[in-house]
Parts: sequence; structure tokens; C-alpha cells
Amino acid sequence: MKRDILSVCDMKDDLEDIIGLSIKLKKDRTIKFSDKKILGMIFEKPSTRTRISLEAAMIQLNGEAIYLSSKDMHLGDGETIGDTAKVMSRFLDIISYRAYDHNMVIELAKNSSVPVINALDNLEHPMQIVADFMTIYEKKGKLSNLKMAYIGDGNNVANSLLLGASITGMDISIACPEYHNPDKEILRKAKEISLKTGNNIEVVRDPRTAVDSADIIYTDVWVSMGDEKEREEREKQFRPYQVNSELADYANKNYIFLHCLPAHRGMEVTDDIIDGIHSVVFEEAENRLYSEKGVIYKLL
Repeated sequence: MKRDILSVCDMKDDLEDIIGLSIKLKKDRTIKFSDKKILGMIFEKPSTRTRISLEAAMIQLNGEAIYLSSKDMHLGDGETIGDTAKVMSRFLDIISYRAYDHNMVIELAKNSSVPVINALDNLEHPMQIVADFMTIYEKKGKLSNLKMAYIGDGNNVANSLLLGASITGMDISIACPEYHNPDKEILRKAKEISLKTGNNIEVVRDPRTAVDSADIIYTDVWVSMGDEKEREEREKQFRPYQVNSELADYANKNYIFLHCLPAHRGMEVTDDIIDGIHSVVFEEAENRLYSEKGVIYKLL
């Protein structure tokens, strides 16, 4: 039976196993598919890390990747997403989809006979979270009994971090302005999972409260793809949520700093933080390759 990963919840039972597999694949590049596998990558949004890491992951696993821009396809324009999925399934072994609308990802997966990976949409970014928690495990040696502080917009990354933290038993405190909270349904799911894992979840307005005694500080851009018309207003609202040395002083002395990139230096984070001794953002970016290898290998 084929398996899709459209949400972090789809890894609820084996997220840590996938992270372990990803670390194993990072250490041993001789692990490959016995026969050629083909990944079709649909992109509605621009990408640097996701496209390169997915292509490199397939090459290292003895596979190939085909880049498919939505501009070059009849994706929901003249042909239904369901028909597209049924056709692509006959050509490919696995599909990744970076979409504007989470419902489109769900519809594609529902009609695909091969596994579908959500490579980012407006609701979640599950592949990023595997890399993030893999990086945390490498640096801290554990995932539970830690505190993550996420500072900024309650966007798709924040939503997926909430779920990842609850699954692994990591405390998470999200600081965001009013009207920029994480998705209510995602928050409900995270709290439901936390009843079993025992992690603490809070959404606060004061970033100092979130960062207090944190082991991990995480931030993301203030203006995500699709929000460009709100840039000026968002930059005003989020200015107090910049991760800088003054804010970081509230964290534990051995904290690590994460950012999914690309970073807007001088906006959500200052140079001294992203280039400082606590920053692991480039190891985090590198782990996109190995975490995606882990997910793809697991699914196939």
C-alpha cells in the first residue's frame, strides 16, 4: 500500500525512525536503490534548497529527478489535478509537490497510485521539519526534554514545527503578533498529540517569554511567498520579533539557532546571530539532502 507524506502528522508513528535513517544515509552513501527510481517534482513556487536537495537525493540513491514547472503543465487548467495525478503515476515512482494550496496537494495524492511528498504548501512544510529535528538531534543528542522558541510569523513552518515538537516530546513556545497565529486546527492537533508525549505548547506575544531558557531559537521570514502585498505592514508588525543578541541573551547559554532559509538579514535576524557560534543554519540546510533521502528511501 502506497504512503504519502502531506503533513508532519503522516510521520506521527515513525518520525524519529526516519530521522535515524536519514543520519544513517548521511554517514553511508553506498546505500542506494537496487534499481533506478524516478521522482517527478512539481513546483508552483520558486525553490533553491528544495529543488537542489531533492535532485541530489535521487542521484545519490541511484535515481533520477524530473523538474516540472506548473507553467509547463496543464495543472488544474484544462485538466483536473486528479487526471494529472493518474497519468503521472504511470510514468513515475514518486512525486513531490510544492504548491500554493494544501487542498491541491491532497487532491493529487488522492488520485496518485505512487507516493506523494508535500514539498511545501500554504499550510505545512513537513520535509523542512525532518531536516530541522535531524539537526537538533545531531547537536543535542536528543529531541525530548528540550525547549524550542519560534519567533515570528505563525506560517507553514511554524505549523509543522508545532506538530514535530509534539510528536517528539519537545516543548515549544511560539511568539507572534496578534492575527499571525499558527493555524487553529494544527494547534489543536499538536495539543492532542501532546497529551501522549507530555510536551508543553504555548503561543505568546512577547518574544522574551518564548526565548526564556530555550535550547533552540528558530525564526523564518516575515513575508512568505504569496504575502508580498502585505510587506510594508508586516515589516512594521514584526520588527519587535527580530532575533538579535539582546533577545538571544534570554536563551540557555548553549542554545542553537535555526532558520529554514532564505534569510532576510537585518529583518527577522541580525548578522551576528546567523553568522555566530550558535548558528547551525547551514548544517540544517545541508541536512535537507539527507532527510529527503531518508523520506524517499522509506517510502520506496
